[in-house]
Amino acid sequence: MDDLNVLGSINNAGGWLVRNQALLLSYAVNIVAAIVILTIGMVVAKAISKTLNRVMVARHIDPTVADFLSALVRYGIIAFTLIAALGRIGVQTASVIAVLGAAGLAIGLALQGSLSNLAAGVLLVTFRPFRAGEYVDLGGVAGTVLHVQIFSTTMRSADGRYIVIPNGKIIAGNIINFSREPVRRNEFIIGVDYDADIDLVKQLLTEIIESDDRILKDRERTVRMNELGASSVNFVIRTWSNSGDLQNVYWDVLERIKKTFDAHGIGFPYPQMDVHFKREKAAEPAEQQ
Repeated sequence: MDDLNVLGSINNAGGWLVRNQALLLSYAVNIVAAIVILTIGMVVAKAISKTLNRVMVARHIDPTVADFLSALVRYGIIAFTLIAALGRIGVQTASVIAVLGAAGLAIGLALQGSLSNLAAGVLLVTFRPFRAGEYVDLGGVAGTVLHVQIFSTTMRSADGRYIVIPNGKIIAGNIINFSREPVRRNEFIIGVDYDADIDLVKQLLTEIIESDDRILKDRERTVRMNELGASSVNFVIRTWSNSGDLQNVYWDVLERIKKTFDAHGIGFPYPQMDVHFKREKAAEPAEQQ
């Protein structure tokens, strides 16, 4: 009796397979086609990503930008491939896209800060207001840029501190790039005593800046009396130098000004206050009054 039941079940299964042979064959073909599409898409995405990265590096595009764009292209191709594979096996891709959109919205609301940093990172690697190796001031924090990543930027300060700044704060603040321009201007404010010879002071200051080879001669140089201060006559000096020489020029010129003025007897004023004492007549005794 059991053997008859088993044979009946086999015959029923065989009959079902025969009746649905075309449907099963269609499903098998679609599954194989989906696997082939997914495999080819992964291979093509990887190949295009690597090729794009090589082309951008060969054209001297910043490595951070090259890596970011190549990864973006790769994952974009993989996403379209996955949707095509799901559509091949009969999944309603419109519903999948709607679900992914709702999930993306929920994740976006939960990760607002991280997504703002991501969006800021995209802007930074796209417009490149600064690059690795440049000295910048990002919202009051100054240092040399080490890496510009998608969520944050790492810097090393002049005193050796390792600084990580979220990209959202960088985009929201001021960005001062000290390395982008090849030449920059120094400005000195020099105050001398009121009894100093103005013409002599201007002559000495001019000789000092003209004798420094690091100060560019083809750029404007200014030596003028700028202000009659409360206790000093102030002169302004403006010179241009290569960005790499700017700080050393500033220190050396200040040192030379001090030594030269000392040698010529020109004094530097300092804040002072004159105090006047007034002696009042003592009050007379009441009996005398």
